[in-house]
Amino acid sequence: MSTSIKSYAARFVLLGAVGAMTACSPAPPATGINDPWEASNRRMHAFNKSVDRNILGPAGGSYVTVLPEPVVTTVGNFAGNLATPSVVVNNVLQADARGAFTNSFRFVLNTTLGMGGLFDVATMAGINEVETDFGETLHVWGAGEGNYVELPVLGPSTERDAVGRIVDLFTNPLGYVLSEPEKYAGPVASVAKRLGDRGRYSQTVGSVLHESADSYAQGRSTYLQNRRYQLGGGAAATGDPYDDPYAATGDPYDDPYLQ
Repeated sequence: MSTSIKSYAARFVLLGAVGAMTACSPAPPATGINDPWEASNRRMHAFNKSVDRNILGPAGGSYVTVLPEPVVTTVGNFAGNLATPSVVVNNVLQADARGAFTNSFRFVLNTTLGMGGLFDVATMAGINEVETDFGETLHVWGAGEGNYVELPVLGPSTERDAVGRIVDLFTNPLGYVLSEPEKYAGPVASVAKRLGDRGRYSQTVGSVLHESADSYAQGRSTYLQNRRYQLGGGAAATGDPYDDPYAATGDPYDDPYLQ
């Protein structure tokens, strides 16, 4: 982990403790593009494109070609259900009682009636997930988004969301209560789900990542625009001329590298 990420993490762990006690207001909506590391980010982007072209893209295409669609969907449901406790933890940290109750109920319903989460019966019943993560928790606690960064393999992010992704690796209670090898079911299913997503949205991801005149700027704009919209900042907060390429497709994923 780089020194900058370590220091950023330390700052926001402290900020989180203070925020939890003092009920900090959410960070003000970010505007513009804060990308002082563009040169190194672009080098990482070139590496990520190479990984996607040579590994992730072909693997995702093979995954959805070999496996029937119902199996791909079932694996995705299973991965999502096992990740739900981590989402509930963030609901609680954000003092979102409704979200915590809804997601907890979804987890119980899908784990029991949905046969361990293989079937998303909660969504079938109209009980939709209240999505969140630790990056949003930091936002709720008042942490600014920081600089834009391109992460290895994971792709577009910000300093705040990069810290959030690291913390989210450790916030799922199932990782502490399940024994081996059951505790590895979630991570393995999550990787499989991401391959399935990459295969399903191959055309959309390929058009952004490999056919854009400037795929780095396109991916950066798309990520910041969608992320700020998720956090209540509005879709036009980037001040960037690029439109959201996913709007016409209905693709709910905001990060091309997570497909």
